[in-house]
This record gives sequence, C-alpha cells and structure tokens, in this order.
Amino acid sequence: MAHSRIALVTGAGTGIGKSCALALQANGWAVVLAGRRREMLEGTAAAAVPGGGEMLVAPADVTDEGAVVALFGEVERRFGRLDLLFNNAGLFGPSKPLDEIGYEEWRATVDANLNGAFLSAREAIRLMKLQRPIGGRIINNGSISAHVPRPNSAAYAATKHAITGLTKSISLEGRAFDIACGQIDVGNAATDMTAGFGAGALQPDGTRKQEPRMDVTHVAAAVVQMANLPLSANVQFMTIMATAMPFVGRG
Repeated sequence: MAHSRIALVTGAGTGIGKSCALALQANGWAVVLAGRRREMLEGTAAAAVPGGGEMLVAPADVTDEGAVVALFGEVERRFGRLDLLFNNAGLFGPSKPLDEIGYEEWRATVDANLNGAFLSAREAIRLMKLQRPIGGRIINNGSISAHVPRPNSAAYAATKHAITGLTKSISLEGRAFDIACGQIDVGNAATDMTAGFGAGALQPDGTRKQEPRMDVTHVAAAVVQMANLPLSANVQFMTIMATAMPFVGRG
C-alpha cells in the first residue's frame, strides 16, 4: 500500500506525543506510534479519526539501541521510507537540588531525553539518506528549559540545552541530503507532566505559584505546521507557550 507521507512519533502514548500523533493522522499522515507501553499506544490508535492516515503501534524503548534499530527497520519494511521523525519521548527527571541528584537519576534522564533522541535521529537519518526520493524532516521536542531552567531541574535543563545542539548539528549535516531539522520548545502545555503547575510550581525566589497552562492541541497544530512545510523551508526553532506563564524574565 502506497503512502505519501510517513511519520514516526516517539512517546506517542500520552501528552504531547499523543496529541501530535493524532493531529498528524487527521492531516493525512500515516503515523508510527512508538513508546514503551503498548496499551497506551493502542489508546492513541483507537482515537484516530476516520478518513485519516494509517496508524501503526510499534512499542519500543528509545533508550535501548537494539530496540530503536529494530523500530526503524520495521518502518522501512512496512512503508519503505520515513518523511518525519518527531523526537518527543522524554521525562522531567529528578526535581531536587543538583547536589542531591543521584548519578542513576542523572543517567536515566540523559538516557531518556538525550540518548533516546540521538538514537532515533541517527536511525532516521540513515533511512532518509538511502530512500528515494532522498530526505525528510526531524522535529526535536526541546523545552522552555532549553533556554531558561526551572529551579531544581539540572538534569532536565542540561538535556534540553543539549537537544538544541543536536538540532543544530542535524540541520548542518542534513543539508546535503535534503534533511531538515527543527525544534519546538514548549512551555506549560496541559498534560499529566504539568498537572502540578496548577496547584503551584516552585519559583526562583523560593515561593510556589500557580502557573497558567495551554491546551496541548495548540502544540499539535504547531507541529503539523512545521511538518507540512516543503523540505526547502524549515522552522529552525519555535517557542509555543502559555501566554502568561513566567518565562520571559524568569529568574
């Protein structure tokens, strides 16, 4: 079966990944749903709209190199190409002062947020270089914390700053192969990961304050906008955030 556009979304079972996968599917993309928990991925697939693109449930842990290689091999066998990778999988990591972060906590955050993005991007690039027509697009999920960290978030902030470097490197190396790479930095999308912000988030002055959140579907609409561009055009960096959240002037 021929498909015009094939997307792979990591962390597609919940939150931003789920919302973006559904928005792409509704926009006609065939979407490969990757994540650790099959039942959550199947929940995303069950929410697909009639008349949209196909959805393929493909459980995989992005921190496992063998699992990532096998995932992209399955994409190639099933569809013959990949047009879009949304590198979304990740976690907040420990919320504690840097000197209290255990090394295993640090490594787990780096594995999920940075190493997983690297492995997925590496395999996507390998496929995009070989397929015909050549090329494709990678969108990395950065964060507001790729610019300014929250208190007690050293592991998360460090990985998200590193994602920016990865995005720039992919953009540079991808030019010769018609591979575009951009980054979306999200602030306070209303997902389970930010549920506590409504009750009060720790501020730089030590107080806790409620923070506004925005509907996650706005993030999905932005990702679809980035994804639908021709490869001759690219959104290098986009920041989308709850308008009144404390970001500009944070700290």
